[in-house]
Amino acid sequence: MSQTAVKASGVADAPDAGRWKALVFIALAQLMVVLDATIVNIALPSAQQDLGISDGNRQWVVTAYALAFGGLLLFGGRIADLWGRKRTFVLGLGGFAVASALGGAATNEAMMFGSRALQGVFGALLAPAALSLLAVMFTDAKERAKAFGIYGAIAGGGGAVGLILGGFLTEYLNWRWTFFVNIPFAIVAAAGAYLVIREPKGGRNRSPLDIPGVILSTLGLVALVYGFTRAESNGWSDAVTVGMFVASAVLLLTFVVVESKVKAPLLPLRVITERNRGGVYLSLGLAIIAMFGLFLFLTYYLQVVKGYTPVKTGFAFLPMIAGMITGSTQIGTRLMTRVAPRLLMGPGFLVAAVGMLFLTQLEVDTSYAGVLLPGMLLLGLGMGTAFMPAMSLATTGVEPRDAGVASAMVNTSQQVGGAIGTALLNTIAASATTSYIADHIGGASSRSQQQLVQLQGQVQGYTSAIWFAVGILVVAAAIALTFVNAGRPGGNAVAGSGVGDEAEDELRVPVVAH
Repeated sequence: MSQTAVKASGVADAPDAGRWKALVFIALAQLMVVLDATIVNIALPSAQQDLGISDGNRQWVVTAYALAFGGLLLFGGRIADLWGRKRTFVLGLGGFAVASALGGAATNEAMMFGSRALQGVFGALLAPAALSLLAVMFTDAKERAKAFGIYGAIAGGGGAVGLILGGFLTEYLNWRWTFFVNIPFAIVAAAGAYLVIREPKGGRNRSPLDIPGVILSTLGLVALVYGFTRAESNGWSDAVTVGMFVASAVLLLTFVVVESKVKAPLLPLRVITERNRGGVYLSLGLAIIAMFGLFLFLTYYLQVVKGYTPVKTGFAFLPMIAGMITGSTQIGTRLMTRVAPRLLMGPGFLVAAVGMLFLTQLEVDTSYAGVLLPGMLLLGLGMGTAFMPAMSLATTGVEPRDAGVASAMVNTSQQVGGAIGTALLNTIAASATTSYIADHIGGASSRSQQQLVQLQGQVQGYTSAIWFAVGILVVAAAIALTFVNAGRPGGNAVAGSGVGDEAEDELRVPVVAH
């Protein structure tokens, strides 16, 4: 890398000697965030019963976190640029630990929802700072690829650890420990980061903060997800539901107009209007909508319908995690330097859709080995294959000053997609369940028959929502194949990026995002 390119990108001339130690603590923080997402899914049925959370409100345990995280990620990325990545990283870890302690000590649903939202707020500080640190500390292409692989493998492994650990903690201790377990992770990661990480000089962006952009984007996303959530309990034609969707459209449209006019925008429009990045953000967001709702349904299907213990539920999810790790490390990583990204993303999403098709066949007495196992394996394999090149492409070709916000956009599309997916698919499932029970309960004469109809109604709701998820994944595949036209890494420049000559190519700052 030339001296000019080094200085232009704000990266120190000599690689940081402690960069591999720093990777350990950055990855540990990522492990905590991923573990927290899956561990709460396993604990949710127990927490719901203990705190008296209604079925209509239960998704707020997931949605409150995803909404706060997704709504504030752009702001978090900008804060990291302004305050310093290391300082923001440590602050995010400390706040996440405190929020986790509050969640574990929750005595009612309001306290639970509040603690989850607070976790999301500090997660929004933590995630962009971690990814920015990873990008600026690993400047050599080969080292960066290796760090990316390690980081991604730990992130994938974190899902498996969360599922199993969540099961053990819920079954043998208490669901509250699924929150308390974050505290030692955060303390170790924060202490290690404080002692080891040396942030390169000159990397801050001291432009004034775009306050109107922060307010408009956050309120717009909150209104959007609340609209989907309210639709479940009050219907799609409810005045407040419709009002939320209208308000969201107005706020987000105003946000786009403001960002096109201010001198230092929160989200420079050049980041999302480039064809390949726009295609990645959109297809990833859709895929996550399909995935998040499925996690919730399968957890309840296995525990409520099939009667699995929390530990057994955790192990039942392992084929999906194994498929994700295999698709990411053995297929995506090996092929992403040989073929164009869209030829991994499109087929990957389609393979995941086939896995979903298996899961539309769920019934009360469905065989795990015959339906759930192949469905989850294919789903994980397809998602892992598609996500690896998508994450890399999302920030390839961006200007160094936009690397942080491009990374935050990846997280935003995922987190907001997760919030919408949980609310939207939960709404579809609840509606189908209610309709099925109303149509069949009259023919059930005994109490046992009525209970069977209730269970059949739940499963009918799950499969109805999963059919929608299949369609969403097919659309994600079509978008990836249509919009993404970049060549393979190391081949032609990213189409539309304006990057062609050697000096500019060195200015690219690929950022890994979860």
